Amino acid sequence: MINWNNFDTLSSVSTLEKAEKVDLVKVMSGESGAERVKKYSVPMAGNLTYNYAAKEVDDTILEDLKKLAEEAQLTEKYEALYNGEVINTGEKRMVLHQLTRGQLGEKVEADGVDKREFYKKEQQRIADFANKVHSGEIANAKGEKFTTVVQIGIGGSDLGPRAMYLALENWAKKNGTFKMEAKFISNVDPDDASAVLNSVDVAHSIFILVSKSGTTLETLTNQSFVMDALKKAGLDPAKHMIAVTSETSPLAHSDDFIEAFYMDDYIGGRYSSTSGVGGAVLSLAFGPEVFAQFLDGAAAEDKLATNKDLLQNPAMLDALIGVYERNVLGYPSTAILPYSQALSRFPAHLQQLDMESNGKSVNRFGEPINYVTGPVIFGEPGTNGQHSFYQLLHQGTDIVPLQFIGFKNSQLHNDVTIENSTSQQKLCANVAAQIVAFACGKADDNKNKNFEGGRPSSIIIGEELTPAALGALLAHFENKVMFQGFVWNINSFDQEGVQLGKVLAKKVLAHETEGALAVYSQLLNI
Repeated sequence: MINWNNFDTLSSVSTLEKAEKVDLVKVMSGESGAERVKKYSVPMAGNLTYNYAAKEVDDTILEDLKKLAEEAQLTEKYEALYNGEVINTGEKRMVLHQLTRGQLGEKVEADGVDKREFYKKEQQRIADFANKVHSGEIANAKGEKFTTVVQIGIGGSDLGPRAMYLALENWAKKNGTFKMEAKFISNVDPDDASAVLNSVDVAHSIFILVSKSGTTLETLTNQSFVMDALKKAGLDPAKHMIAVTSETSPLAHSDDFIEAFYMDDYIGGRYSSTSGVGGAVLSLAFGPEVFAQFLDGAAAEDKLATNKDLLQNPAMLDALIGVYERNVLGYPSTAILPYSQALSRFPAHLQQLDMESNGKSVNRFGEPINYVTGPVIFGEPGTNGQHSFYQLLHQGTDIVPLQFIGFKNSQLHNDVTIENSTSQQKLCANVAAQIVAFACGKADDNKNKNFEGGRPSSIIIGEELTPAALGALLAHFENKVMFQGFVWNINSFDQEGVQLGKVLAKKVLAHETEGALAVYSQLLNI
């Protein structure tokens, strides 16, 4: 039987709080540090490895974390999720994003259908459509091939797919699978849509409108913006647009689209990159085979997350170390630092994934809690970030745990040797140096140049950023967020916090305002 208990009622938490803290400077210095780097490492899918040597843990704390995982019944709760129990208590829904990439457990039925078969059917429909676009069977009014795909969506319909596209763009070009350039329109700011439309040949562009409900204000506004641009170019919008939506939305059977592909209410926007939300744009951009490799990487990482041995379960281990840092050590933030330009938008996606999921102050039953939950997530690619906010990370008053991501090889394999090392070697040298610098610091009598160290980090290391590696990376963080939500006994799968502003914005546009809202409306000339 599964028990959903608040974090502060778990006996293993008090044990963790009493555990002796790790002196990171001491354990990461000299031969001790070398042994830790070799020991504190666990394989992931996609030829990735999660290394946590520079985290403030030791064997004793790891044993305490194992007890926390067992007491919080993390593997049992994950099993309940992928077997179709109603885990999203706020909206009384199942949580099925893992089912888009594989069947981990029992058959899950909802709405009278096998949901795994439903997702596979939609993926096949998307694959068939993409192949027809690439062959020219589906073309513009003049019979000319589409060369660009533009996704119109916001939040999870933009951040994840955009991050995944950018992550694989160079890989696809190098490996001969680049089919179409992709662009993204998300912000209701008209300058966003205008800039994208000005950068593409609309006559050879196909647009994907992504909205589960078919009522998202920003997305529908941008749809009208795009349709207006197509009409002004003498084109029929219905011959240039497809939809990704739910079967019950007003977009599902509209004559405004060449085709509609379906998602459902069991997959939240920020978890939708492996559904049709990411599948349509990535299959059009790189081909269905590449999207399938991406799904395979995610499925393999999901499988690892079922492991009951904490030290062989990278997502659960990462999650519990994060809980220890947040709730016992008191660190309020986490920085995501990919040393890969291809992952330039990955921190932004993880920011939404984590903060929209675990930014909660009530438990899964709607009852107030009195312990902290999700951290503030931010980040930028290295080495750019080193010349931006690393000053605060190294010498600021707050300690910010760090999650590095690095790859041994570049995607394009195009490099040059300068001063006896390649650019890729310089990139990797920087990430290795930063881990040790943060952990060990450097003593100096000049306090302005003194580095106290003791700043914890982990790193995910890969051979190369491939579709499978990207899928594994994505699933790792999705599962990490899920496990942390389970530990904190919160619902990681609804997002009521985004609703109030939308409601008030509609009142402003309807001129139903008073008080401060009325004055702000006047100041903004609405």
